[in-house]
Amino acid sequence: MLLIECPWCGQRDESEFSPGGEADIARPLQPDQLDDAAWADYLFMRKNTKGWHRELWNHSQGCRQWFGVERHTVTYAIRRSYQLQEDTSPTLTEDEA
Repeated sequence: MLLIECPWCGQRDESEFSPGGEADIARPLQPDQLDDAAWADYLFMRKNTKGWHRELWNHSQGCRQWFGVERHTVTYAIRRSYQLQEDTSPTLTEDEA
């Protein structure tokens, strides 16, 4: 069982949460100027990191807040959870993966 720390509610069972995918994906600044290949890249292409990875999670069975999690994709260890509006950390580098 994976325990996830909600920044608002504290530690809870993973069954209370819904994953939201990879964090730190910036929406295109001028989406009307993208061709189909660029849209496909933005919508579907992800890093599939082996190691530490930043993800978005929603406490869907609790406070319903979105937040970020740094999780190791091999061991499932969670390094930290954070409120999105308060995070000023840089994106993880390859060295941390």
